[in-house]
Amino acid sequence: MSDPDGNEHLSSAQAGVPQPPEAAPEAAEDTTEQKLRVSHAARTRSAASRAAAICHYIGQHSSDETDEKHEGGTADERISWKSAHAARVAAQAVAVLAESSPAPAADSRCARNASASAAQAAQMGQLHDSSSELSVAACRAALKASQAAAAAAGAGGLGENETLNAKADAAEADAVATAEEAGWMLPGQDLPEVSTGIRSPDLMSMLHL
Repeated sequence: MSDPDGNEHLSSAQAGVPQPPEAAPEAAEDTTEQKLRVSHAARTRSAASRAAAICHYIGQHSSDETDEKHEGGTADERISWKSAHAARVAAQAVAVLAESSPAPAADSRCARNASASAAQAAQMGQLHDSSSELSVAACRAALKASQAAAAAAGAGGLGENETLNAKADAAEADAVATAEEAGWMLPGQDLPEVSTGIRSPDLMSMLHL
């Protein structure tokens, strides 16, 4: 979906709880690539949901009233901008995945990039929360999820290694759970749309598109 300026948007449904892609009507049964896509798509959307939720959380709990002004904006403004950028790049990964045919290597790179963006958003969440115990734990889990997603997409797996994919799925579930404990996410939260803007050249390069 796009706005009058041509910017694409990720709907709250796309940013929220992952929904498996629908199989082609003519397909009698899923191919291996289609089955792998379900896993990678779920992690991509889950990570994008985490990034969007953290961005929303920061926006709802930020105040510039007592924040000292610096060149480039207040500390809150910088944290908000960086979390919004992370959410946007994660949304781009979801958009790319939705537009392509199942391909484990490319699909896993989408999951990897969304998870890396969610980890960046988590770092902003930790800064926003002044490194509270729960925010530190949530940020650590987000970083582990990013590392696991990178391993699943790496040369040793290329999105097809069942063990690496399972570890990435488990790490993503843990990242969601700790984000909820930190108050960054709410189960079933209806998130606002995230604009994908102009797609990052870096993202497209990493996806080899």
